Parts: sequence; C-alpha cells; structure tokens
Amino acid sequence: MASEISKSVGFEFHDHDVCLETAIKAAEAYCDRFKLQFTPSRRKVLEILLEEHRALGAYAILDLLRESGLGSQPPVAYRALSFLVEHGFAHKIERLNAFVACALPDTLHSPAFMICRKCDIVVEAQSPSSSFDLSATAIATGFDIEQTILEAEGICHSCVEKVPA
Repeated sequence: MASEISKSVGFEFHDHDVCLETAIKAAEAYCDRFKLQFTPSRRKVLEILLEEHRALGAYAILDLLRESGLGSQPPVAYRALSFLVEHGFAHKIERLNAFVACALPDTLHSPAFMICRKCDIVVEAQSPSSSFDLSATAIATGFDIEQTILEAEGICHSCVEKVPA
C-alpha cells in the first residue's frame, strides 16, 4: 500500500509515500530526542497504522505483525500500541476499540475524530471549542482534565455518494 502515489486520508488524497516517510522520521527523531527505543515492533505497528489510514483493532494489527514475522502474541501488539499512544504517535478510538496513527504528531492538541459508520474511515482534526465549556465544568467540580477527545459518528461524503437516490 505504501507504494501508492495518491491515497485517501480521510476525505482527501495525498502523496502516501511522503506521508509514511515523514511520520516515521518524526517518530525516530522524537525517540532519539527523548532517548526512547523505537523498536522494530513499534516501528512496524506505526507503519501498519500509517499504511491503513483507518482504525484497526489490536488483533488485526497482531495479524499483520505475525505476517511480517514480528510477533504472534497479543502483548507484542498491545505494548507497541501503548507506547505509540503514550508518546502521541497514535490514538485509541474508544467508539471502535481500535487505533489510528496520529495526523498531528509532535503537536499538543485535542483531537476530534469523524468516524464513517459505513466504511470505517477515521478522520482526525483539531477539536474546535464548543459551546459546552468542559473546562468550566471541570473547575467547578475540582477535576483536572488531562486530555479531551471528541468522537463523532456519521457517513463520509464518499459513502453518501454511493447511496442510490
């Protein structure tokens, strides 16, 4: 898949080779900067997420790791995913119990995910401020928010166009 020149990321097309290479180089630089090990398993899981550009469950990732000879036990996939999420290279999509590569790595952000219920494409965007002030609610209740993630489910424009009139 990585050899495709133009691949859909969410609702747009892009140069997939550049996307993959840029994300892997960013992960390598981050790990070098913070003296973290970017193991072959961690690299491969990130590559898998980047190649797919959709949410994948841990067992689907494990199957792809097994095919590449990097592990056949669930802890291999879960440890790699935990590392990638902890360091901002991937996100867990709670609604799907699945993971996606971060579209904005090395950037402090509150992601918003648009999830197509027909094709399972997940698009990440910066979460806009909403009329519901979660910060004020947290302060009023003495709660310290560490991260906010917004997930919305619907139908992407490609799937809407496929529906017969």
